[in-house]
Amino acid sequence: MEKKTFVTLEQLEAMTKTYPTPFHLYDEKGIRENALKMREAFSWNKGFKEYFAVKATPNPYILKILQECGCGTDCSSATELMMSEAVGFSGHDIMFSSNDTPPEEFKMADDLGAIINLDDITHIECVEKVLGKIPKTISCRYNPGGVFQMSNGIMDNPGDAKYGMTTDQMFQAYRILKEKGAENFGIHAFLASNTVTNEYYPKLASVLFELAVKLQKETGAKIKFINLSGGVGIPYRPDQEPNDILAIGEGVRKVYEEILVPAGMGDVAIYTELGRFMLGPYGCLVTKAIHEKHTHKEYIGVDACAVNLMRPAMYGAYHHITVMGKENMSLDHKYDVVGSLCENNDKFAVDRMLPEIQKGDLLVIHDTGAHGFAMGYNYNGKLKSAELLLKEDGSVEMIRRAETPKDYFATLDICPMMKKYV
Repeated sequence: MEKKTFVTLEQLEAMTKTYPTPFHLYDEKGIRENALKMREAFSWNKGFKEYFAVKATPNPYILKILQECGCGTDCSSATELMMSEAVGFSGHDIMFSSNDTPPEEFKMADDLGAIINLDDITHIECVEKVLGKIPKTISCRYNPGGVFQMSNGIMDNPGDAKYGMTTDQMFQAYRILKEKGAENFGIHAFLASNTVTNEYYPKLASVLFELAVKLQKETGAKIKFINLSGGVGIPYRPDQEPNDILAIGEGVRKVYEEILVPAGMGDVAIYTELGRFMLGPYGCLVTKAIHEKHTHKEYIGVDACAVNLMRPAMYGAYHHITVMGKENMSLDHKYDVVGSLCENNDKFAVDRMLPEIQKGDLLVIHDTGAHGFAMGYNYNGKLKSAELLLKEDGSVEMIRRAETPKDYFATLDICPMMKKYV
């Protein structure tokens, strides 16, 4: 698959006259089209809802676009709940899925009317204590343990994950919750990350659907929804085949009709909680080549660094790079594309074959729309970049300004020595 940018060199040159690099850029048209296709894929399920994982791209402008496309939000912290509320989400349009949760955050979620998804059986007591009740609608997160395997091999190892309840704990939790007044129940699980296969969701669905039938039969708990969570990934590499969300939705439908419908559970709503699939391909990091170095290797230094995109440094993750204006030139130069942090892993690419790069060239680093800006930090005193939105009409809107030194020093306002800067 050829990796194409959703923005032209001419557009970027115009943007950089107003907004200095580096910056993250999002494609409104692509986001909306993808969200609508997601809804189409699960339109067979009357109660379907996508709860966008706020952690992936925590920006209110992005959340507003997704809200207009019928999405809810999946929150895992107080500040994500605050952002969702500010955008206008409330009630069961918010799913609160957290772990090791501060009690006061359960209270905040309940005050907003959010659906609380319990990560551990001990959280039942915590929720009851802080709320003085058990919510009538509640969900539990499941972890079957062991490994999660599909036809193409082992996808992930849930047994090593800190999340979710064991099978026995799920049955115990539902009995306790029902006894304490819960009336409507959900099941949630996340068993593999960034899968690029149409098989994952249907396989996960079969596990959860079979569990749901047993839980409802043996505990009497009414299962109202099953949350397939995230895990549907994107093709970071150009040789990867992208997921077909329509085929995935159809695969889940078949399992639904095989398992739930015969059990009299054809009214169960299907929820998803995607972040990467919803936003990843519709964002990029735009950076400029500012240095070149010829030592034991050939290096291109850019004005972005791992502060702006830490996935390559943290995971060794691949992100495709396009040198704008040189898309049709030969890939005959081997470079390490690097940032300026005092860390040797601050590299966007290692031994990457690219066209010859000159200082001043604009580089687009693909697929940063999820877990890109969101994972930023301030090591070396580096400042986070701006976020821009390429709107459907071709105009550009700044949806988050770049940090300034004043922002960096803001929490030192208690220090007289820093008065000059804060």
